[in-house]
Amino acid sequence: MRFLKYLISVLASLLFFLNTANAAEKWDMALAYGAGNFHSANATEFAKNVTEKSGGKLTIVTHPGGSLYKGGEIFRAVRTGQAPIGERFMSALGKEDPLLEVDSQPFLATSYDDAMKLYQASKAEIVKGLDQKGLVFLYAVPWPAQGLYSKKKISSVADLKGLKFRAYNSATIRIAELTGMAPTKIEAAEISQAFSTGAVESMITSPTTGKNSKIWENGVKYFYDIAAWFPKNMIIVNKDAWNKLDSATQKLIMSEAAVAEKKGWALSKKGNKDDKKALADAGMVVGKVNSALKKHFEGVGATMSKEWAARAGSRGQSVLDSYK
Repeated sequence: MRFLKYLISVLASLLFFLNTANAAEKWDMALAYGAGNFHSANATEFAKNVTEKSGGKLTIVTHPGGSLYKGGEIFRAVRTGQAPIGERFMSALGKEDPLLEVDSQPFLATSYDDAMKLYQASKAEIVKGLDQKGLVFLYAVPWPAQGLYSKKKISSVADLKGLKFRAYNSATIRIAELTGMAPTKIEAAEISQAFSTGAVESMITSPTTGKNSKIWENGVKYFYDIAAWFPKNMIIVNKDAWNKLDSATQKLIMSEAAVAEKKGWALSKKGNKDDKKALADAGMVVGKVNSALKKHFEGVGATMSKEWAARAGSRGQSVLDSYK
């Protein structure tokens, strides 16, 4: 009888252990940007908070700098379940869904207030589109306002002609086409090499990206603060991985995602100011374009917004109507 009780006790303990083990999940989180980037730092804090508050039900381990999957691979990896969670630059996914490009239409939103209004107007359609692809949307955070970098001074529209231009999505490729620049698609991690080898000599991106890559060390002397758009990174989860979690853990994740989103927007605003100062402190010329160039870029933006609305169809027009 004693042995039977002992055996039952052992079996019960084993069953409890197995249930606990089965209940615990570990997610590897793919991040494209380096650990020091504010997007990665914010995502790491989000992962830490979820891990600590889930009571052992979920552990999220971050892998910054493209160490798990490179930036261009993350969306596919999360969608196919190779990575349960990851971060991706939204407008690089225009071929997946034109709605993901809305935040990179030039001069549609040129301030943080407008960027938030555009996000609120487009979020429901973006979430719906991702859901249809087997993905759960958690949060999105913008980069600081996109400016024009160049190795040489740009004083006129003619100075743009033939300029070797770093593109990272279909919107930046189209800008190059409409301004006469020559685009080459290059991920953020390859920027320094591209400029140092002469593969490119200009780009439109945030002051943060320029600061993080120490772009001035590669012969880039000018940053024109054109505030062209506020593109966002989003955090997405594979729906099958999501469905393995209990409702309490899902609720926790969404709560921490809201916290991370709010903090991320604040960090972006801070970087928009501090990182432009860092470029100037490093010896770069930081300023505005002249009125003729500003008018030219705004015309390019108007053309691209019309083209985007045509691609996005009724969903895109609904977003624009809501935004305006």
